Amino acid sequence: MATSVQAAADGTSPPATPPPSAPRKPTPPPARTGWRSKLYRWDLKATPYAFVSPFFLCFAAFGLFPLIYTGWLSLHRVELGGEPEWRGFDNYTALWDSDFFWNALANTFTIGVLSTVPQLLMALGLAHLLNYKLRGRGFFRVAVLAPYATSIAAATLVFAQLFNSDYGLINTILGWVGFEPVSWESSKWPAQIAISVIVTWRWTGYNALIYLAAMQAVPQDLYEAASLDGASRWRQFISVTIPSIRPTILFTIVVSTIGATQLFGEPMLFGGSLGISGGSGNQFQTLSLLMYEKGWMTGALGQASAIAWVMLLLLLLIGGLRLLAGRVNRKKQGA
Repeated sequence: MATSVQAAADGTSPPATPPPSAPRKPTPPPARTGWRSKLYRWDLKATPYAFVSPFFLCFAAFGLFPLIYTGWLSLHRVELGGEPEWRGFDNYTALWDSDFFWNALANTFTIGVLSTVPQLLMALGLAHLLNYKLRGRGFFRVAVLAPYATSIAAATLVFAQLFNSDYGLINTILGWVGFEPVSWESSKWPAQIAISVIVTWRWTGYNALIYLAAMQAVPQDLYEAASLDGASRWRQFISVTIPSIRPTILFTIVVSTIGATQLFGEPMLFGGSLGISGGSGNQFQTLSLLMYEKGWMTGALGQASAIAWVMLLLLLLIGGLRLLAGRVNRKKQGA
């Protein structure tokens, strides 16, 4: 202050006050140089790919390569131990003209319908019951999953004894109520019904737990609002639960259909010595059984590969229908 007054009395300007210094920025670390810098950049970029590479390597070895190689074999005439011979689409045209192929395709469709529809309906009912606060519901949730954890061979052998035409428990019970014994193995529809029962028994609990997880994610406010409007539990199930878990239902339909298309173990074990051919008259031979018979019993690997690719095309068609149904569902919800 004294300096400013004195400078004003002398007629000179006061000295300029230096501006406050800006905060210093932290000095960046010295740049990496040489091979260490290159190693650091390489490690930063390559490490994520190294972590995910085992999946892609396994997929390429056990998924992509067999798929491409099977497609290549389907265009050749290949016998076990022989050299491939180019045939183009002859294997596919032979399938088109084969009664065995159309019979196996029809059996796959009918067994799939007989097993998938009751299975999913029963799974919905079980999930709806388990969704309520029942005493011991933890035990019941584990119990419904027990058939899925059972060996497919053990389950099928037990059911084969139950459906035995001579001494099976099912025919014994039918005899008690006045029905004639049923030829479960040698007749077409009884054999397919028996196989469908095995599939339904094994997969119902698995799908029920999937539905239960989806039901528990439904907001309780919707049920409370429906209850205030006077809706019964059945009406709440139809109007609230089913629309809320529709994507899950579509998912289980697709997965169950894919499983039915690839059905192999149950019919093979149920038929015993005639399981590969689907019974004495091919009455329950599926596409998977026909593929196995062509490849390993007859030795026609080219025809077996063609059947495998036809099954793949069917599965892609099912997946496309699923995407179309999901798109229509989203449009309806948006409207």
